[in-house]
Amino acid sequence: MMTKREFLALGMGTAFAQTGKKRKAKTTKMFKAPQANPNAVSVTPEGLWIGEQKLSGAQAKQYNLPEPKSLDETACLVDWNGKLLKTVTTPSRNTSGMAVGGGYVWMIANAAPEGVFQVDMNSKLISHRQIPLGPPGVDGGGSHGGVWHDGKLWIASLRLRGNIRVDPKTWEPDYMIPFYQSFPNWIRYHGIAIQDDSMWQVVGNDCKSHAEYRPGLVRHDMKTGRVLEVVEFLPGSSDPHGLAIHDGKMISCDAGIHPNWPNGDSPTAGWIFQIDFV
Repeated sequence: MMTKREFLALGMGTAFAQTGKKRKAKTTKMFKAPQANPNAVSVTPEGLWIGEQKLSGAQAKQYNLPEPKSLDETACLVDWNGKLLKTVTTPSRNTSGMAVGGGYVWMIANAAPEGVFQVDMNSKLISHRQIPLGPPGVDGGGSHGGVWHDGKLWIASLRLRGNIRVDPKTWEPDYMIPFYQSFPNWIRYHGIAIQDDSMWQVVGNDCKSHAEYRPGLVRHDMKTGRVLEVVEFLPGSSDPHGLAIHDGKMISCDAGIHPNWPNGDSPTAGWIFQIDFV
């Protein structure tokens, strides 16, 4: 029979497995993105890639935005001072995640026709595939994040409520790390990045203004999915969407478009910024 001490120890261990240790973080502006609405980032040896988000059709009307002149959304490579080095044009829609690897840009759409657009460095569309494990002939749902790691593509799938690892050639999924569950607080899931044996993910609460927003980061053990720590941003921080890691530092972007917020409510809309622990 389990003793009271053993039971309490088990309960404490379970709680730690769910929440991990806790830290705080702040954000510091770096430079403005070359596109109006940067919603995804990815790091390569050449510099920082930034994915553009556009709203069109019903979404543009919902946010009282003009219809864009072109529906194409760009992936821009910049140096670490923000200088534009290269632009790749993609047919992605409402881009909310991206990865760069294997010689391609992988733009992940969050509006019809959704899916992942594989585009080469000359803006040629190679493939357009839906997030796996969905009903045949139906869009696979939206995504708010992606990352390339060890020859595999990770996708933050909203429908599956988890980060899935996919073989980029066969498009077969082989592993998933479930989203951190913290209802009713952190229920919005965004960019992901991998550091050593951990996966970081941007999370946030549902709210109606930047002043009410309480974003955070969750770090998962890559092998088990176990939550190792959660990080809360200090009030007034930027609105993080994408996530990437460069020289041990976390980089994110503020698209300036946030559901239920006034347009441009965040004071760092359109900026690339650094995340620092405090």
